[in-house]
Amino acid sequence: MQIYEVAPPETGPSLALHGGAGARVHELTAGGRGRHSDGLRAAYAAGWAVLAAGGTALDAVCASVEVLEDAPLFNAGRGAALTATGRVELDASVMSGSGRAGAVAASRHARNPVRLARRVMEDTEHVLIVDPPKAFVSGFGLETVDPEYFVTDARRRQLERVRAERLAASRHGTVGAVARDASGGVAAATSTGGMVGQSDGRVGDTPIVGAGVFARDGVVAISCTGHGEAFIEGVVAYDVAARMRYGGVTLADAVRATFAAELDSRGSTGGLVAVGGDGRIVVAHNSPAMFSAHGTSGEVEVHA
Repeated sequence: MQIYEVAPPETGPSLALHGGAGARVHELTAGGRGRHSDGLRAAYAAGWAVLAAGGTALDAVCASVEVLEDAPLFNAGRGAALTATGRVELDASVMSGSGRAGAVAASRHARNPVRLARRVMEDTEHVLIVDPPKAFVSGFGLETVDPEYFVTDARRRQLERVRAERLAASRHGTVGAVARDASGGVAAATSTGGMVGQSDGRVGDTPIVGAGVFARDGVVAISCTGHGEAFIEGVVAYDVAARMRYGGVTLADAVRATFAAELDSRGSTGGLVAVGGDGRIVVAHNSPAMFSAHGTSGEVEVHA
C-alpha cells in the first residue's frame, strides 16, 4: 500500500483529487503520462480558484470533477468506459460536510453528471436517481447531450480488445475530489463510467453514500476509486470516517486499517483521496498506481 500524507495548513483550504486507480497504463492517449498530468493540473486549478476566492468546499470539488468529466482521458463523462453493449452509463455523487448527499446512476443525458448529482441533493427530496430521463436533466436547466457524445473511438477500441480477450477488463478508473474550505467545511464528489465491458445496468460504489463518497464536517471527506463491488461490501468511505469519529484514530491510520480489513481481505484494489476536518490530506492506494493531485497552498503535487 502507498500512502501520501500532507500536514494541515496553518491557515487556508485544502484540495485533493484523483483520476482513477489501477495499473499505470496510458492506452487511451498517444500523449501518455503528460496529458493525464495536464488534466489533473487543470482540474486542481479549477477547484483551487474557487477556494482561493473564498468559495465553499462543495463548489470546489464540483468544479474539479467537472473538468475531469470533460477530459476524454479519464473514465468519467466524455471518454468514459463502455458497457458490454457499447453504451455509456455514468454514475456520480456529491456530499457536503453537513451530511446531505445527492447521486445519479446510469445517467446518459447530463453532460456533467456531477452537476446533476448536486441538483438531486439541493433541489429534490431524494438522494439517488437511477437512469434520469432527459426531461429530468433539462428541468434543472442543465446541459443535455446525445448519449453518443460520451463515446470515443479510443473507448470503442478498448472494448473490442476486451471482447477479444486481448485486454483484461479494467475494474478501475473513477474521478473524484475532496476539499476543506477556509471556513472549515468539507465536501466530496465522485464520478465514473464504471468498468469496461460491464453489464448494462451495473452500478458500482461511486453513487453509493458511504461506499464511494462520504463527508462530515469536523471529521473527513473521502472520494474512492477501485473495484466498486468491494468498496460497497466494505462500506469503505464510511468505515474510514467511523474509525476516526468513534475510535479517535488518525486519518492515515484509519485508511490503513480500512484497506487491510475491507480491501486486502477481499483481494481487491483501489484508492482514495481524503481531507480531514483539520485540512490534513491523505492520498492512498493498494493498486499499482493512482492518478492524483493535491495541495494546501495552491502549489499542486501531481502523481500520474
